[in-house]
Amino acid sequence: MTTPHIEANPGDFAKTVLMPGDPLRAKFIAENFLENAKCVTRVRNMLGYTGTYKGQEISVMGSGMGIPSISIYATELYKDFGVENIIRIGSCGAVRDDIKVRDVIIGMAASTDSNVNRQRFNHCDFAACADFSLLQKVVNTANKLGKPVHVGNVFTADLFYTPQPEMFKTMENMGVLAVEMEAAGLYGVAAEFGKKALAVFTVSDHIKTGEQTTADERENTFKDMMELTLESVL
Repeated sequence: MTTPHIEANPGDFAKTVLMPGDPLRAKFIAENFLENAKCVTRVRNMLGYTGTYKGQEISVMGSGMGIPSISIYATELYKDFGVENIIRIGSCGAVRDDIKVRDVIIGMAASTDSNVNRQRFNHCDFAACADFSLLQKVVNTANKLGKPVHVGNVFTADLFYTPQPEMFKTMENMGVLAVEMEAAGLYGVAAEFGKKALAVFTVSDHIKTGEQTTADERENTFKDMMELTLESVL
């Protein structure tokens, strides 16, 4: 059952996979949030683990950075390993004044400057959106836990160092909440294979103000996002 990028066996992955960008963050999640976690793949050091959270089997695996990388892993997980749900958990940069550093954002939809979904959709525009059932569960869990969240459109960028910084103002005017680099690709792959996907973010920096979180702040806020996401999949 080994694929070009995943060396796992049939049944090694749970139906739900959480995907941070950093494989070391996947290792951190496995060691600090899951019980009886087992490493099931390590090709190119893109670590993947499966364990349980309050009795629920959950997998966590790194995705790397950008649409091409997450698309490779999502495709193989959906197509070859029986995964039904992938939830991206990562960081983003806010572009609006009403979004603050350390806030949690749920990507209801993902605009992009990438061409990948046009290639999938016969060169037409494709509305890359999250699965509503997964989104609803996270929002309901946030309300239950008393954790405020922002829900809306995010922008998935192909370039981290953009040559068009004026685009940030256009995003703000169009109601986009934040910028990241994977969600639109993940949503397109999920649609292609008839699966479910969602992206949940912690705001690590603010593009307008230049404010950034410290390493300790990112870790503490990340734990809040992890609790919210894990509780939602129970």
